[in-house]
Amino acid sequence: MRCFIAIDIDQPLRREIARLQDDLRRQVDVKSSEAKWVEPDNIHLTLKFLGEVRDREITDVCRLLEQTAADHPPFSLDVQGVGTFGRPARVLWIGIAPHDALAALQQDLDQRLADAGWPKDEKKFSAHLTLCRIKSPRAAKAIQNAASNRAVQQLGSVSVDSVCVYKSDLTSTGPLYTLISRSMLE
Repeated sequence: MRCFIAIDIDQPLRREIARLQDDLRRQVDVKSSEAKWVEPDNIHLTLKFLGEVRDREITDVCRLLEQTAADHPPFSLDVQGVGTFGRPARVLWIGIAPHDALAALQQDLDQRLADAGWPKDEKKFSAHLTLCRIKSPRAAKAIQNAASNRAVQQLGSVSVDSVCVYKSDLTSTGPLYTLISRSMLE
């Protein structure tokens, strides 16, 4: 099964994100074939994408996540700024302000997974919430222009008290995420 480890966001922040997405959609006026907007209920902060995990390995992943979470206290994150990744832009995102506790949690998790045989992330961790995946150069230009006007926008904060393992099923209507386990930060 295809899996990832993430931090969930709360409903008030999801509502703010949905409003932002609606505003941006109206501003850029791109076709659905040019940009795929992430459903607000699917937005999360990915800490580690695992890819394919065999059924017999998922118990080990969940146990490792529980041990990692137990070594980290709860914290809050500020959600701010809108930007894009790629040239031309391929992803529209909302930023997460740098936070030592988040960095420590992600690095600890990545190291423990590496020690258990999962490959370490090659790219530097960039905390963000994906709003949209961009599929055409025309949409990339329009979305990038709209994002530049919101580069410092504040969207709120989110309390982080747990981390989750999700199964991801890709369907013709978009991904379907199923919670496998939730581990509390202590």
